Amino acid sequence: MSDRIHELLYRNLQEVFGEGDATRRRKAIEELYTEDSVVYVPPGAIVGHDALDKFAGDLRATHPHFAYAPHGEPQALHNAGRLAWGSGPRGETPEYTGVDVIIVRDGKIAALYVFLDSMPS
Repeated sequence: MSDRIHELLYRNLQEVFGEGDATRRRKAIEELYTEDSVVYVPPGAIVGHDALDKFAGDLRATHPHFAYAPHGEPQALHNAGRLAWGSGPRGETPEYTGVDVIIVRDGKIAALYVFLDSMPS
């Protein structure tokens, strides 16, 4: 299970939040998230594939040149995992950082909690 949790954390960072192509992002959401998934972000809770797709697409549009990079190794514990990350222009110091915490059910993300260390300017 820990290998799957690590895979989900890495793929979510790159293929959902880091993906600029809407078709590829949607495919990843369907592969990685349960249909009833909930994503908790500072603005509020996002429920389901459609809402997550819109949120991730809108977020990506605000900084299309940013890349997400993991900071350190992911950790898994039972059905949960966490991964620290940073986001900013590729090859530069991140403009903001955070930690993703996921709860996994049936091999997919059932809940994602996004903790931001610093907010984008």
